[in-house]
Amino acid sequence: MSSAFNPVVQREFFGIVRSPKAFGTLLALTITFSVAVLMRWPTDATVDLNGVQSIQVFRVFGYGLLAGVVFLVPAFPATSIVNEKNAGTLSLLLNSPLSPLSIYLGKLAGVLLFAMLVLLASLPGAAACYAMGGIDLRDGLGLFYFVLLLLVFQYATLGMLISSYVQSADAGVRLTYTVIFALFLLTLVPDAFFPGGSGVMGTIAQWARYLSPVPVVMQIMGQGGLGSRGLIESPGNLQFIIITLVSSLVFAGITIGRLNYRIFDQSRAKGVITDDRGLTARLLRRFLFIVDPQRRKPGIPWYLNPVMVKEFRCRRFGRSQWLFRLVAVCAVVSMVLTFAAATSVTSWGTETIGGLMVILQVVLIVVMTPSLTSGLISGERDGGGWELLRLTPLSSLKIVRGKLLSVLWTLLLVLMATLPGYLVMIYIQPQMWYQVNLVLVCLAWTVVYTLAVSAAIGSLFRYTAVATTVTYVVVMTLFLIPLLVWLGRGAPFGFELVQRVLLINPVGAALSVIETPGFENYDLLPDAWYVAGGFSAFMFLVFGLQVWRLTRPV
Repeated sequence: MSSAFNPVVQREFFGIVRSPKAFGTLLALTITFSVAVLMRWPTDATVDLNGVQSIQVFRVFGYGLLAGVVFLVPAFPATSIVNEKNAGTLSLLLNSPLSPLSIYLGKLAGVLLFAMLVLLASLPGAAACYAMGGIDLRDGLGLFYFVLLLLVFQYATLGMLISSYVQSADAGVRLTYTVIFALFLLTLVPDAFFPGGSGVMGTIAQWARYLSPVPVVMQIMGQGGLGSRGLIESPGNLQFIIITLVSSLVFAGITIGRLNYRIFDQSRAKGVITDDRGLTARLLRRFLFIVDPQRRKPGIPWYLNPVMVKEFRCRRFGRSQWLFRLVAVCAVVSMVLTFAAATSVTSWGTETIGGLMVILQVVLIVVMTPSLTSGLISGERDGGGWELLRLTPLSSLKIVRGKLLSVLWTLLLVLMATLPGYLVMIYIQPQMWYQVNLVLVCLAWTVVYTLAVSAAIGSLFRYTAVATTVTYVVVMTLFLIPLLVWLGRGAPFGFELVQRVLLINPVGAALSVIETPGFENYDLLPDAWYVAGGFSAFMFLVFGLQVWRLTRPV
């Protein structure tokens, strides 16, 4: 649609492109794609007739481009509507002659045009891969770009839908990335436990797998059997296309239906404090609730860090009742894993079950930690609370300790709630207790590592939405790049390179310790712990220096 017919397109698209960050992103992507191709470009005059070398180049290029789409595209639609609503410009748009459909299509077109620039920046690399031979234009390169276009459309409509419900840009970014990573990775988990699609659970697991683009992309790259037992030979291309298109249209329809004056209606019931209720109601709530969310909170004891208590009480999902619910969900998931281990250990082996449990825990940690940590400092600065914090007699060290402990306790509770599965594994094979201990140490380092990176990166930005977006991108990059390099083990990456890249974070060490298929040959301990410890210490130092700088008198 031309911008001459819809002024919102021009406003949205040029608003994104004029940002220096957008220009830097496009430049970085272009350089990355070029380097990825040059890494395996032939250096002699020998012709590779079987196309193996071009496939190797295409895999590096394709997985990198897929990661770029997943990381970059959701950030803009996630804040598209909520920023307009908070700035008051959405009401001006609704009062303009433009219909809700025109407004929505204009904003969607702006996001899609920027995504098209990202894909266009990759075309020289794709052309180089095709020129090397061995890649089919329709079922290889063409199908790959078609999948990427579908993902861009789905992520843009999903981000705008979430943006229409949330009340802040930060919440929109957090929720959008969480849902997208759940669609991208967690939908593969049920099929990993029930491969083959037999029975009700198998059918549900198989349809859940169609929500993720990973099986389709791996089949295009000729790696349909790598990475998971659930990625069987038939990736379900048609099902993935249909589900993605239908879900995108549903997201778009709901969002268009919300673009009216009712979107500003935020009235809520005030509620009644439990202490103001009658005696019977108070006794009943004491009996029904472990932690009564509507009960008046006591004062902060002298032995607790007041910043930590403030973080728990001000964070929407940081209060005790939400933490108990989160721990309960993790305990239920852990029991499901226990059930799978008890019923399938004969055919799978505890190594495969242990690998799946490690991946699930890491995904949970990686998705939660940036959401909890990125706004520790930027949220205070963005909301105007930092000046109040500076007026208190609290030292920089106490502020840092309180903020970090508020996230660390939450993550440790989640980690502890997922332990029953390991206990069952030790019960089945008692000789695995030493491996399980090493895995738990690796997971503890993963918590510290993710916390340090998220806190340091998030503290460098003034606005919470920007801090959350950049933190998610950095953390996901640190955890996904080693796995992408591992997928290319043997070709194009050699054993030594894969082993060194797996040292970037402790996840590879945990998978190698528990002898997950594909990781059993790598010796990553104790070097992975040293790398995680050194990098975490550096990131904590950056976080501390940033807090010290911000608390100095002006």
